[in-house]
Amino acid sequence: MKAEVIAVGSELLTAAHIDTNSLFITQQLNEHGIELQGKSVAGDDRATLKAIVSHALARAELLILTGGLGPTDDDLTRDVVSEVLDRPLEFHADILAAIEARFAARGLKAPGINRRQAMVPRGAVVLANQHGTAPGLWIEHDRKIVMLLPGPPRELQPMFKDVLRERLAGPAGATRLFRRILRVTGQSESFIEEKMQPLYAQWQQGPIRISATILASLGQIELHLTAVTKGDGTGALDQAVEEVRQALGTYLFSVSGETMPEVLGALLRERGLRVSTAESCTGGLVMARLTEVSGSSDYVDRGVVVYSNQSKIDLLGVPADLIATHGAVSEPVAEAMAAGMARASGTDLAVSVTGIAGPRGGTPQKPVGMVVIGAAWARQGRCDTRVRTFNFIGGREMIRFQASQAALDMLRRWLIDTAT
Repeated sequence: MKAEVIAVGSELLTAAHIDTNSLFITQQLNEHGIELQGKSVAGDDRATLKAIVSHALARAELLILTGGLGPTDDDLTRDVVSEVLDRPLEFHADILAAIEARFAARGLKAPGINRRQAMVPRGAVVLANQHGTAPGLWIEHDRKIVMLLPGPPRELQPMFKDVLRERLAGPAGATRLFRRILRVTGQSESFIEEKMQPLYAQWQQGPIRISATILASLGQIELHLTAVTKGDGTGALDQAVEEVRQALGTYLFSVSGETMPEVLGALLRERGLRVSTAESCTGGLVMARLTEVSGSSDYVDRGVVVYSNQSKIDLLGVPADLIATHGAVSEPVAEAMAAGMARASGTDLAVSVTGIAGPRGGTPQKPVGMVVIGAAWARQGRCDTRVRTFNFIGGREMIRFQASQAALDMLRRWLIDTAT
């Protein structure tokens, strides 16, 4: 089935609100072998919404609209769909009674405007809303399906799960979509594409065809592998993932959608190791990402932000003459920061970050985006260190995130190296 989603609401056209419903709907549809071919956001304007609905219906077999089902004059979804499908709105007394009962349970009287929510396009199936006043609607029209869902996620999600999945099982048949999200870091999109090219043709010739999409994002590349089949596509995807692993090696860090902090955390927990951080230009972002994972207290010990040169000297024992000779953004200083943090904290591993995040502060010798990352591992009575210089692109936020990703990846690779 070809499906599209239309999110209705002028607030979704501002920077303050994001349409998250379509992401949830996409996941649910994928479980039934249905992929979205497009989605739109429409403001509370009758002519605009009518045009978007009409165009979407010409393309899609399944059209889902979210929002615009409230009681106010700018809630236009019911009216517009009624007009486009040429199905007059009809009053349903049972809907109004349910709304009035909901208000009465809170000791309130339902305002007269809620009567609008009891107006239903002729022939539509009403979907009960257990968490709000706006019922959902299911309309079968000219071999197509139009669904109207309330906008609040707490109302939309249980309605979709409890009612709509059962109705979609019929049209979708036994076809299902299987997907894996793989994540790669440390290489460019073009490098990954070149490595993947031989696999694409191979996957198209298999008994279960697998398609791949490459998505570049901050500090990583995502590979989305998809198989649509009436049987079980798990085995085919497992084989495809193994082939990607062979092609990309340790650049591939996640095969089931895990984030870098989750992957590193699992390795640290498995090895019984604890880690600390010493950060300058990232300002605590490495520690923040480590601790965003539930249970990270098993392996995270402490972190310091040493932004000034004096703090590097006072808290980490970095020699002042080392900073004077090489500068704060240098491999000798990053190495000394990591070793000093391992020594001060008593942790097994420590990682340090120092760099120039910009937009000011760069020089021809040390441009904006230059970041030096160090790592230290205290074991068997000695402290081994690693250090590497990176040159990241983008604005301040991008540089800081890429630096945090590279710092976590440096620890991940070191743990992998010692396990083989």
